[in-house]
Amino acid sequence: MKTHPRIAAGLAALLLVAGCYGRTSEKPAQIIYRFDDHRYLELVGYYCQGALNYVDTKRGIKSELYSQFYQAFGSKFIHPSDKYIAIPSWEVGGFTVSKDYGQTWQVAPISDGRPNRKEVISFTVVNNRGYMLAKDGRLFVSSAPFDDPRILPGGPGIDYFVEGERGTIRPQSPGRAWGMEFLSKEVLKGSTMELHSNWDNFPQKVPEVKNYQGWDHMKCNPGLGLEEK
Repeated sequence: MKTHPRIAAGLAALLLVAGCYGRTSEKPAQIIYRFDDHRYLELVGYYCQGALNYVDTKRGIKSELYSQFYQAFGSKFIHPSDKYIAIPSWEVGGFTVSKDYGQTWQVAPISDGRPNRKEVISFTVVNNRGYMLAKDGRLFVSSAPFDDPRILPGGPGIDYFVEGERGTIRPQSPGRAWGMEFLSKEVLKGSTMELHSNWDNFPQKVPEVKNYQGWDHMKCNPGLGLEEK
């Protein structure tokens, strides 16, 4: 997989730029990704690293996802979904997720065996579900966008039988809520998460997205906010 040229070129020149230029007194802000005409990601900092904000001008939302150290995701990124939002980072160690149009955010881990940044082809979020495709063909996805009603408050729970022992997934300890974990088919198989109805019919491929109006990669200018020495 090739890192997106704009990010790769910027990172390659980072040390050279740092040696030839000084910083302005105010940290620069730049839009590094647009979802559509009113939603975008804003990076505040030097050398393409810093705080990350999510902005929705139509809903009047501006939320800070990272206070510092965020670096742009380098692979293909398609994100038409608006209620469920999942933001990857440079190292692909997990995702920062919102399920309320960007008002509040939580961290969603990715399962064991996750690909490193060089092994990721794309990350797509559509119909309130995320799909990360690895170079070896593995697909890491979030659950369908609902919680199994059996483990909601007042539900009966989910009974199961594993290796000769019975157990119950109870509403008091249901595990992660929908959309808050990314699993591969291999990791899901044989786990108790496989019993949850929101993991039925595991996707076989990334859904096709038509007429997307946003960007297909993050973009960052590492020289923004620098002055020649």
